[in-house]
Amino acid sequence: MNEINELFNAIISEISLLEIVVKGAIIGIVASAPMGPVGVLCVQRTLNKGRVYGIVTGTGAALSDILYALLTGYGLSFLYEFISNPSTLFWMQIIGAVVMFIFGIHTYRTNPMQNTRNVSRNKSNLLHNGITGFFITLSNPLILLLFMALFTPFNFMLPDMPLFNQCVGYLSIFGGAMLWWLFITYVVNKLRVRFDVRGIWIINRVIGVIVMVCSLVGIVLIATGTWSFH
Repeated sequence: MNEINELFNAIISEISLLEIVVKGAIIGIVASAPMGPVGVLCVQRTLNKGRVYGIVTGTGAALSDILYALLTGYGLSFLYEFISNPSTLFWMQIIGAVVMFIFGIHTYRTNPMQNTRNVSRNKSNLLHNGITGFFITLSNPLILLLFMALFTPFNFMLPDMPLFNQCVGYLSIFGGAMLWWLFITYVVNKLRVRFDVRGIWIINRVIGVIVMVCSLVGIVLIATGTWSFH
């Protein structure tokens, strides 16, 4: 009987860890996908210097995202008693989903052409490319609001979560961000002959629509109690 209980607890633990990994990866992808200044820079460097330079730029951005994610998780831990109330958590989840919908509208309407800049074709030091990606992302503190909007609906990074699970969660955010940068640099590199600023604009609009649709679905699921994101 004890062996069965241990097996059951192990399965539950694995499912919980997998859930953290999936949520973290989704948060990392959503935070990285919109074509802001660093996204445009990543695409331009991929086109002008090669895919490796685009990936390194994205890696710098992903490391900056982790810092903002840590700040978000640390900040929300102080509000745990406040948000642990079911009614409060419900409204915070709704607000988070609404903020994500507004973010989707903003992404859809944003013109990436405004973020274009001249990028030298000289293959400068890889470290320099990573550092610029890091600081360009770090210079946008509004990312904190984005992470708050993502953490709350997903009930992500609770203070009573074991340290190992927290580490896995933050690493999953980094992994999700890197998945995005690997994907976008691969697509741009494959389509480099036909890829231009209009291609960036189309990607931005598609991402905006996806975020808006997912946010609306989330609002409906939370409002009806079908899925509380626990």
